[in-house]
Amino acid sequence: MKFLSEILKEKIVELIERVAEKASDPKGGITRLLYSKEWVDTQIELKKIMEEEGLTTYFDEVGNLYGCLEGDKLSEETIMTGSHVDTVVNGGKYDGMYGIIAGIVALGYLKEKYGKGRRNLEVVSFAEEEGSRFPTVFWGSKNFLGCENKEEVEYIEDGNGIVFKDAIHEAGFDFKKSSGNRRRNVKAFLEAHIEQGNILEIEKKEIGIVDSIAGQRRYKVEVVGTANHAGTTPMEYRRDAFYAASKMISSILDKARYYGNPLVATAGFIEVNPNVGNVVPGRAEFTLDIRHTEEEFLKKFTEEMISFMKETANECNVEVQVHMWMNEPPVPMNKEIVDCIEQVCDKKNIEYRVMHSGAGHDSQLIAKEIPTAMIFVPSENGISHNPNEYTDPHYLAKGVEVLIDSIYQLTYK
Repeated sequence: MKFLSEILKEKIVELIERVAEKASDPKGGITRLLYSKEWVDTQIELKKIMEEEGLTTYFDEVGNLYGCLEGDKLSEETIMTGSHVDTVVNGGKYDGMYGIIAGIVALGYLKEKYGKGRRNLEVVSFAEEEGSRFPTVFWGSKNFLGCENKEEVEYIEDGNGIVFKDAIHEAGFDFKKSSGNRRRNVKAFLEAHIEQGNILEIEKKEIGIVDSIAGQRRYKVEVVGTANHAGTTPMEYRRDAFYAASKMISSILDKARYYGNPLVATAGFIEVNPNVGNVVPGRAEFTLDIRHTEEEFLKKFTEEMISFMKETANECNVEVQVHMWMNEPPVPMNKEIVDCIEQVCDKKNIEYRVMHSGAGHDSQLIAKEIPTAMIFVPSENGISHNPNEYTDPHYLAKGVEVLIDSIYQLTYK
């Protein structure tokens, strides 16, 4: 006789492989971009899988897919789980998709074992979260929450010049007829997700329980000096943009290392002009990505960072322009749901860690309106957004077990 964990392992792996076939990229990994053929094929396949598990399915206007199990007492209240269906280019099989498959498997199991719950149950496959095709993010959950803006996206283009409004219509969907409305009957949202880091693996934990999602501030920094001859311009007379930029980056990252977790700082892009070996650089442009779980600390650190960059520019006789293009505040998860998941793990003797998420998720938007929490499972070597993305089936199954019992507590009790 097979134990539940063995049954779950086999089922989850089978379903993840089944949907991966719909968006396999010849160049490697999975590419499932919003409203592409691969995206449509995958949503249709997920709809079939939901129906095989006995769920009632429907699409909303923009292509979010829902699988529902009706409650028998509190039919005006819904407990929801799920994640996003889209991927980055040449991504992995698990990011986003694990949360959808975990939700389908959990609801199918609960239906078979317990029948209807007191509340409705739903699993959602959100249309988009990554921003990989069009310059917009969280399109699925924004529409679910009623905070989408048609005017912002209608005429934006992808890398091939395809306009958003044409892509949505080609896929068989449309913009919502009335914006600003959100579902009022959803009382809790749980998102299962791979960690996308290596903390759980290093600490040998089976489950991560997310109690907050870090806030993010992202910057584009432009340093302007004077390009000049590398041999004839004395060091003391140079207006070296690259030198100034490198001092800024090095000091900011050193300071972030000093403060330590949960602060992280990343300079992920740099461009130097004229980028010639025998010319003093006249211009340097770089990015900074700063994250922390406390809004006041994030604000204080970034204000000090900007002040330091201006001082450095003055010392190096260059000019600096700092443009903040993202300012997402930290988002706490719901304490009652976090406590519920902890109790489930304790009861099942599962090794877990309460932790924050440094990456963005649909849950960070949803948590502002609906009680929300996240369940992480380990990512091997911390890899994500990559064809080598992998989570051992043991951990995939553990995540679903925890999701099942957590939903049971919220729905059937």
